[in-house]
Order: sequence, then C-alpha cells, then structure tokens
Amino acid sequence: MAAVKNSSDDGDSFSSRIICIVFFILLLDLLGFTLILPLLPSILDHYAQTGDGTYQSLQTVVDWFREVIGIPMEKKYNTVLFGGLIGSLFSLLQFLSSPVTGALSDRHGRRPLLILTTLGMMSSYAVWAVSRSFSMFLLFRVIGGICKGNVSLCTAIIADLPCPKARNRGMAIIGVAFSVGFTFGPLMGAFFAISSRTTENVFYQIPALLALVFSAADLLFIWLMLPETLTKDIKASSAECSDSRDLLNPLSLFHFTAVTRTNDPPSKEKMQKLRVLGLVYFCYLFLFSGLEFTLSFLTHQRFKFTSMQQGKMFFFIGVIMALIQGGYARRIKPGKHIRAVRMAILTLIPAFILIGLSWNIAMLYIGLAIYAYAAALVVPCLSTVVSDHGSASQKGTVMGILRSLGALARALGPVVSSSVYWIAGAQTCFLITSASFVVPLVLLSKIKRLKEK
Repeated sequence: MAAVKNSSDDGDSFSSRIICIVFFILLLDLLGFTLILPLLPSILDHYAQTGDGTYQSLQTVVDWFREVIGIPMEKKYNTVLFGGLIGSLFSLLQFLSSPVTGALSDRHGRRPLLILTTLGMMSSYAVWAVSRSFSMFLLFRVIGGICKGNVSLCTAIIADLPCPKARNRGMAIIGVAFSVGFTFGPLMGAFFAISSRTTENVFYQIPALLALVFSAADLLFIWLMLPETLTKDIKASSAECSDSRDLLNPLSLFHFTAVTRTNDPPSKEKMQKLRVLGLVYFCYLFLFSGLEFTLSFLTHQRFKFTSMQQGKMFFFIGVIMALIQGGYARRIKPGKHIRAVRMAILTLIPAFILIGLSWNIAMLYIGLAIYAYAAALVVPCLSTVVSDHGSASQKGTVMGILRSLGALARALGPVVSSSVYWIAGAQTCFLITSASFVVPLVLLSKIKRLKEK
C-alpha cells in the first residue's frame, strides 16, 4: 500500500511540476506575442503616411471591403479593419501549421518541436526589430503565424499527463497564462513604446527587442527545465506518418481523419464525440471572435472610447478571466466539463445581449463581467474533454487539429461579424450572434445522447 501511495505521490509531483513549467513557457511566449497589440495602430498609420507600396496594395482591399459593407470613412475604423486583415492572415497560417506541428510532435517528441517553434518565433521578432518596410513587417507576421506552435504543443504536453484531474488543472492553468499574458503584455508594449519613441525610431525597436528577449528566455527555460513527456515506446507506436492531406484538408480536419489512420484508432463512438467536440469548438470561437472583434467598433461608435479606454476595458476582462480560471475552472471535477461549457455558453447569450443593448457604461461593464466569466470556462473545459480522446501517441495530432479549427474560426468570425455589424447595425449584430450560440448548445446535447448510448 505504501509503495502504491508513493507512486501516486510521485505522479502528482511530476504532473504539478509539468503544469508549472508549461505555465511559464506559455507566459513568456504570450508576453512577447502580445507586446505588439497596442502598437499596431501607430505602425499602420506610419506606413500609411510613408506611402509604402505593399501597404497601399492591401489598403485597396480594405477600402473595397469597407465600401461593400458600408463602414464610414474614419481613421479608427480603417485601422481596426486593417489590423483584422493581418490577424486573419496570422490565423489562417495557424490553421495550416498547427496540425502538422502536432503530428510531428507525436513522432519526434514535444520538447524538440517546442525548441524549433520557439527558434522560429525568435527569428520573427528579429525581423520585426530590423523592419524598415511594410513588406518586412508582414514577413514578421507570416513567420510568426507559421511558427506559433507553443500553444498547441503545450496543450499536447498537458494531454500527455495520465491523471484526468491533472489534465483539468493544466488546461485551466493554460487559460490563466493566456489571461495574464494578454492583460500585461499589451501594457508593457505600450509603456516601452512611449518611453522609446523618437522621430527616427518609429518601429518600436525596444518592444521588438523585448519580445526577442522573452522568446530567448522561453527557449532557455524549455532547454533547461522541460523534460520530454513522450516515452520512447509511445514515439515508436506513432512512427507511421499521417497523410499530409489529412492535416491540410479542412474537411479532413473537421472529421479528425488523421486520428483514424493509425494502428490504434479510437472507437466509432469516441470518434463521433470527438468530431462533435471539434464542431462545438469551431462554432463557439467563430461566434465569440466575431463579437470580440466588433466590440471595438461598438465602444468607439457608441461611447467614443479612446484606445486607452479600450485598453482598460480589456484589462478588466483579462483580470476577471484569470481569477475564474485560476480559481473555479481548475477545480471542476472530471466528467463535469461538458456541463460547465453548456452553462458558460448559456451565460454568454444574456452577456452579449446586455453589451449590444447597452446605453450606459455601467450596463456595458455588467455585460463585460458576465462575458469574461463565461469566456474563462469554455476553451479550457473543451480542451480538457478533447485531451481525453486519442491514444497516447495521438495527443499532439488531436490537440493540433483542435487548435487549427480554432484558428480557422478566428480567421472567419471577425469578417462575418463586422459585415453584419455595419450592414444591419450593432444591436442586430449582437442579438443575432447571441441567438446563434444555440447552435453549439444543440451540438452539446448531441454529445449527451452519444454518452447515454
């Protein structure tokens, strides 16, 4: 009995150590990644003033989209749309690269792939630091989009943990890393940009170099602290290479086809559940990212929010999400995650209705508080449930595909939502999208029926 207890204690200790390491890996990664967010409008304004050829070519696409859906000709809206275009490009590259990164990590291990993707991010920040044209700036975003594999690889590492409670705690801690990174990274970027900006230094080299330092520290931390979570026998069992079409074809990704083409495929029932979970994840992020994107339009148009006021708003959201993920989310018992997701999505419906109909700041912030509470639960809980699917040699592929579906949703959601916003109006956009959250709720009920069978 004592030996069994000691073995259990050792396993818990190892899991806790891995979760802490993953938290710091992701935090360093996200602090570097989010430094640019408050700087993007000023960088885009600079290239607009210099008459950069690449910028002007992309501006014609933005102008065409703006005219089609009736967005007023205003500098603030143009910047949001242009930033959304660059964000969509980044998400599309993530959609293509995440399944491949996950599958390669199943064959070669999480640690080597994390080292490789972190080196890629370092190279992207180096390009940003020396950029003197919009083409170079776009190259920085393209390299980053291809190499940004830390999130899917870290979720795969957590999925490798044998204990369901540890996986649940780990996915919640990943959510905390996101909330903290997206709360403090932009503040640091804005601070160092203001303190370093001169007439010659308009590219914010100090934030770019700081992002490079964060990435280098991340690489060093991975090299020194992260053990390989895949054993040799698991690597050997995943030695067969997935068909590249299964990792790049959108239809195959929605069906998780790559997971079935192995020596140890999941049962038919588990594959059905996995596909429904993937669809829930996509639908949720498609709707959520769309409303998240149009939130900047609404607060600027209705309440005349400045960039600083919007920064404070997102800081408020980030703090609430971090508290919920660090407190409640990581304590959800195994088997209760689908219920938690269902309740969170149900809560999002009145939250977005309040935001869409808000006529004063108090009503807006009440809606934002409810929104932050619900948003803190959905992705960590869905990731925990999905991590239970697939054999030990397939976790990287499964989590990579899930990350890919989320990236596709984030690429498409803002385009559709902003179109509805400007064609039909803010209230109609938020009310229609709020009602559309019924779709993932219906899909979740299908999972319940599968479970009963």
